[in-house]
This record gives sequence, C-alpha cells and structure tokens, in this order.
Amino acid sequence: MANQSSSPCPILCASFNQDNSCFAIGTRDGFRIFDTITGKLCYEKSIGAFGIVEMLFSSSLLAIVGAGDQPSLSPRRLCLFNTTTGAALRELNFLTSILAVRMNKQRLVVILQDKAYVYELNSLTILDTIDTVPNTKGLCAFSPISEACYLALPASTTKGSALLYNVMDLHLHCEIEAHRSPLAAMALSSNGMYIATASEQGTIIRVYLVSDATESYSFRRGTYPSTIFSLSFGPSKQIPDILASSSSSGSVHLFNLGLASHPRIKRSSGFLGSIIPDAVSDVLDPAHHHILHNAVPAGIKSYAVISKVENVTDTATSELLACRATMCVITYNGYFLEYNLSIDAKNELSWALGREFNLLSVTLDKSPRQNGSS
Repeated sequence: MANQSSSPCPILCASFNQDNSCFAIGTRDGFRIFDTITGKLCYEKSIGAFGIVEMLFSSSLLAIVGAGDQPSLSPRRLCLFNTTTGAALRELNFLTSILAVRMNKQRLVVILQDKAYVYELNSLTILDTIDTVPNTKGLCAFSPISEACYLALPASTTKGSALLYNVMDLHLHCEIEAHRSPLAAMALSSNGMYIATASEQGTIIRVYLVSDATESYSFRRGTYPSTIFSLSFGPSKQIPDILASSSSSGSVHLFNLGLASHPRIKRSSGFLGSIIPDAVSDVLDPAHHHILHNAVPAGIKSYAVISKVENVTDTATSELLACRATMCVITYNGYFLEYNLSIDAKNELSWALGREFNLLSVTLDKSPRQNGSS
C-alpha cells in the first residue's frame, strides 16, 4: 500500500452506482466520477464542497448536495444535475440538512434527521413522508430494483431495530429487531431479498430474509468493538455470494454466503454443530468468515464493495468448488484499492492487491497510475 497521509481526509463522500460499474466522490473542491473497471476519471466539476453525490446507474443524472461551504451549496438543497449538459435540472429545498439520498429509475428518496421523503423521480411529485426516530447520521439502506424496492431506516435510538418500507407500493413492510445496541450500518442486497445489519458494538453482523423478516445468517466479526464503516452485498441477482464489511480496525471482513448456504458444508462439524441451530452455530463457527488484515489504513473511513463474483462449480456434480471475486475500496484519505479474492473448495482465502491509485491525482486526459503511485 502506498504511503498515505494522516492529514484530514480530503474526501467528504463516496458512493458506487447501483451496479458498482461507476463510483463518485465529493471533495472540498467539487465532485468526480470514475469508471470502476478502468479507474478512468469520467467527469469532474470543481465548484465547491459536496457532501452527497449519488448516481442513477450509468446515466447522466446525478443527485448532489453541497457541504455548506458557500451559500450556493447549502446542505438543505438537493440538485438533480445533468452531466451531459453540465446544468441543473431541478432543485428541492428542505428546512433541515439532507443526510442521504437514494434513487432508482422510478423513485427518489431523501433522508433528513427525522423524516424521509419519497418522490416519483420523473415528476418529483411527493408520494410519501415517513416520520423517523432521530437519525443524525442519515443511516439507511436501499434496494434499487422496482420489483422489490425497499428502504430500511433505524426504528430506535436505543436498540438495533430497522423498519423496512416498500417505496413502490408505499407501505411499511416489517420491523426487524436485530441487535441490542443501536444500528451503525445496514445494507440491502441489490435484488431486495436480504438485509444485513451491524450495531454500534460492531462485533456481530446479521443477515435477514426481507420477505418474512427471518434471520438467515449470523457472523461474529470479532471480540472487540470497532466502528463499522460499510456493509455491502455482492452483485448476485439470486442469493448474494459475499458480504463485505470495512471498519476502523483497518481490516476488511468477508462473509461467504454462497458457501454457507451450500448443503454439504453449511452445518458446523463436531458436538456444538450437532446440537445448536444453524443461526447460532454460524455465529460460533468462523468457517465462512475471512479477514483481510491491514487492507485499509486503520482509523480512516473506508467504503468497500464487491464489484464482481464468479462461482466455479463442478460440471458433473454441480458442487461449488470455489468463489472468485473483485473487491473495490475507497478510502476517505483519497485512494482507490482493488483486491482480487479467491476462496477455494477447502474454504481457504487468497487475496492480492491488484490496483491502487490516488483519486485526487487522476486527470480527465490520463489514466490513473497504478500500484501505489501518488
């Protein structure tokens, strides 16, 4: 890993689009959009500080919110911006600061400290207003497909409960009581089938089936508390293959749901595995939990996503032999890291840093310098 400065983080926000093919960062000078596969800088706008930059797949539409460094970039104003024309399309103004924004092709969701607004994207007609518990971090999760489009929000400030709303049909779907401590991170799989949660304690991650709010997996990250920065499912359209979690410890944790759901290897071996139900033994059994130690700088906020997953199976028996994946990480001190991962039939992980470059030094007319160049 390159020598990364411990000075205040230059990145104010980072987000991947709905299929992880592109990502955006907001800085004190403006915002930038990159192609995930090539690392190429696709667009930049230097007009001041931005605290939110959200993309709509690979389209030219952005939802951007200023960081308040100047009056024209108020954190209370949402701008729908066209990168092709370089012009603002529409603006929405609110009484308090906007803490998060999510989109799909039909819905726009705006998260404030104590409310969530659901809009029809094309007309910006307001469809629903959701009163929430105080949500100072703007914590939310969103599944972008129209068939199972859910929004998850904290349901309590004292325990780890989540409310799930169907934002297409505009109704409350369920409440999930996941942890004893308040929620710190949530993620919905892209197909809306699963939700993963972590609490402020940061030691256990739980995965629930959204349709009936039942717990499917539980994983213990470790014994000591740490701040969870991100949770992200792999991009599978069916059962998610891998769940990734970055934290303040500097390690990235991977939970292999594909292998955990395989009937030949799911249940724990030995005496405990024979008497303890799967949901509990999954917590005790580290068989499907892998750690990339020192994958990111400790204490620096980071955002990790699984951008690609490939399952290798035996053609004769359909037995799962290995899982290969690509993990991309944005560190808020200004770096992009890409790791190549492989988990073999013996459930052994191998990983290597494939690319690394400074997000702030890339220019529009040049490709990023790889592997630690700054």
